[in-house]
Amino acid sequence: MRRERLQVRPDQDPRKNQDPREQQDPREESEAERNDRNLAELLQELRISGLGVQVLFGFLLALPFTVKFGQLSQAQHDLYLASLVLCAAATALLLGPVAYHRLVFRRRQKEPLVRAANMMATLGLATVGLAISASVLLASSAVATGLPAWLITVFIVLLFGGLWFAFPIARRHR
Repeated sequence: MRRERLQVRPDQDPRKNQDPREQQDPREESEAERNDRNLAELLQELRISGLGVQVLFGFLLALPFTVKFGQLSQAQHDLYLASLVLCAAATALLLGPVAYHRLVFRRRQKEPLVRAANMMATLGLATVGLAISASVLLASSAVATGLPAWLITVFIVLLFGGLWFAFPIARRHR
């Protein structure tokens, strides 16, 4: 059932004099329509991010079977395990909303699904950023030991943290 659409002349729009941060979304959609749209957008984002983490996970799973892996130091082996666990956790978090959706399909739980999926996606992205950063440290420590490896990794951590979290959060509160 669609809700009635209120026709308002532009000169009588009550949002006209509101602070832009307080304005509601201008789309005229019901709560169910909004939940459907939000879920569709979220699932599309998860398709994209899930593919990237699966490629990294596949690479990490194959790494111990290479000849050079045995030449890594104990610290590099530990870093490898941390990268692998972070990648597995990111995969679980990014695929979690899909499993949740399948289990509550047609049970009128779309709003709780969207809230939970949003949380899993956010945590999944943070975990992907950590997994990539740990993997960069592992790779760079095999090529450039010491300070250069750490500087490269700090740059990557700041890049992911800035682009994926700090920038959007700062823009959200404007």
